[in-house]
Amino acid sequence: MRPDTPADHTAEAERLLRTAEQYPEDREPLLLQAAAHLELATDRARATGLYDRLLADAPENVHLIKALQAANLWEYGHEAEARAIIDGIRAAAPDDAAPWEIVAETLEAHDELDAAHSTFTAAVTRLVDPDDEISYPAQSLLTGRHRVRRLLGLQHDDWDALADRLHSAAVPLDELHDPKRLWALGSSDPSELRAEIDRLRSELGTYRAALSRPFPVAVLHWPAPELAELLAAYPSLTAEYPTQETHLTAIESALRDLSSTGTGNLGIVTGTVPSYEAFAASEAASPADPNLLPQYATTLAARGRALPWPPARGAACWCGSGAAYGECHGVTES
Repeated sequence: MRPDTPADHTAEAERLLRTAEQYPEDREPLLLQAAAHLELATDRARATGLYDRLLADAPENVHLIKALQAANLWEYGHEAEARAIIDGIRAAAPDDAAPWEIVAETLEAHDELDAAHSTFTAAVTRLVDPDDEISYPAQSLLTGRHRVRRLLGLQHDDWDALADRLHSAAVPLDELHDPKRLWALGSSDPSELRAEIDRLRSELGTYRAALSRPFPVAVLHWPAPELAELLAAYPSLTAEYPTQETHLTAIESALRDLSSTGTGNLGIVTGTVPSYEAFAASEAASPADPNLLPQYATTLAARGRALPWPPARGAACWCGSGAAYGECHGVTES
């Protein structure tokens, strides 16, 4: 049953904490989910403790965790500490859209509209290339910036025009983000109320569509040491992975093919041999079975392990070479 009450959210948090003890390889996403439920249960002090635990472990998604921690701290009455964390995230300029969006929306929620606007602007300037495919997280940044600019009464610019073009709901962004809508909710005019209900229904439909987006269509990536270990243990998989170079080329090619057919929400998951063997055991299957590989990739994606593809502009290539994506597997053929 979906949690509805604070007690339900507390119980769900406890379940997730127990699961994290059983599956340490999934500890980070499970603790993040537990912290979210504790916040919904208004147990913000305990949620803060979970964020502190995660940060002490040198997590993969350090900026995301810090952003969530800042949002929680501000609601918990620790504004100065939250602001310090937010300043640190903005200075670090992460390549992931999520921390930027959480920070900007936290500022917006506390009527810091100028700061929210500058944060959204810094994010889209860093992460969005209008000439490239715009990822779903990047679209969300553009939408948030559009909303804040409407609240500030600013004229449309090129980023707002791009947000308008990408918006697919029936009600335009200008109407959804119209500050006058706040007044309509208190109106005694039936026609105004009906119009506002229609707008809210459209907005809710867009929100539900966002929540129902599946986890990424994920392609499995084996780093060179892991692939060598995998093939040494299961030589029959050599047919799937003739060489490391072929494997990396096939990943990029598969993702580009999927993108060209209109498939969105693409990602890459990184496998390890111990994790793969544990997954095979849980499925009562042999790790040598090539049919198990896509199932393993899907499971990793469902656990929040996928990195979005393509990487943000200027970000490191997904292959781990250390080179920028645009100078590595992101090179376009002339």
